[in-house]
Amino acid sequence: MPVILHIETSTDICSVAVSQDSAVIFQTDNLPKEKEGEQANVSKGTNHASVLGVMVDEALSFTDNHAIPFDAVAVSAGPGSYTGLRIGVSMAKGIAYARDLKLLAVPTLEALCVPVLLVHDDLPEDALVCPMLDARRMEVYTALYTRALRPVVDVAPVVVDEKTFEEHLNEHPIYFFGNGAEKCKAVIKHPNAHFFDGVPLLAKYMSPLAEKKFLREEFADVAYFEPNYLKEFQATTAKKLL
Repeated sequence: MPVILHIETSTDICSVAVSQDSAVIFQTDNLPKEKEGEQANVSKGTNHASVLGVMVDEALSFTDNHAIPFDAVAVSAGPGSYTGLRIGVSMAKGIAYARDLKLLAVPTLEALCVPVLLVHDDLPEDALVCPMLDARRMEVYTALYTRALRPVVDVAPVVVDEKTFEEHLNEHPIYFFGNGAEKCKAVIKHPNAHFFDGVPLLAKYMSPLAEKKFLREEFADVAYFEPNYLKEFQATTAKKLL
C-alpha cells in the first residue's frame, strides 16, 4: 500500500497526516484541545499560510527520519474556504513537483463523511449522510450520500430552509454534520432529520479515499489541477434543494 502525505485546509482547521499501509502513522492539526468543562473551538481567521508550512515540515521530518519514502500527496479538493484551498493546493503541488510524487485530489465533503461512517457503523441500511460546510448566513456547501458514499445529490451551494432535502427526508433518515449543520437544526425539523455534533474535518480522514484513488490510478495533474471553489455561488442564485 502507498505512503501518502495528506493536507486539509478547506475550513478553519488546518491539518496534515501521513498514512502507510492504510494506517495513519503521523498527524498534526491546529484543533484546540478541549479544556475541562468546555467544548473545543477553532478560532476564526487562522493563518493557514504560516501554520501549514510548519506542519508539513514536521511530517516530512518524521518520514525522512524513519526512511519512509512517499508515493503521493493528497489534498482536500473542495468545496471550502477559497483562501484555505489555494494554500493547501499550492503546498501539495509544490511537494509533488519537488519530490516527483503523484497528486491525489480528495473531495472535501466525502472526507468529512469518513469519521461519521467509522464511528457510527450501526446507522440504518437506508440512511443517508449529509456533510455541511458553513458558507454564510443560512448558506452551506453540501451533498447527500449513501453509507457507501454513493452520491444521491451532487455537491452544491444551498440556502437552507424548512424544505431542504424534504423529498429525501420523507423516505430516508438523514444524518447532518459538519460546521454548517449547527445552524440548520432550528430550520430542518423533519422527524427523519438527525444531527451529529463535533465532527471535525481532519487530514487523517482523507486516508481511505486517497488510497482508493491511488490504487485506481486516479491522479490529478500537478500543473493544471484546481480545487472546487464553487465560483458560481452567489447569495441571490444559490441553489435550493427541495
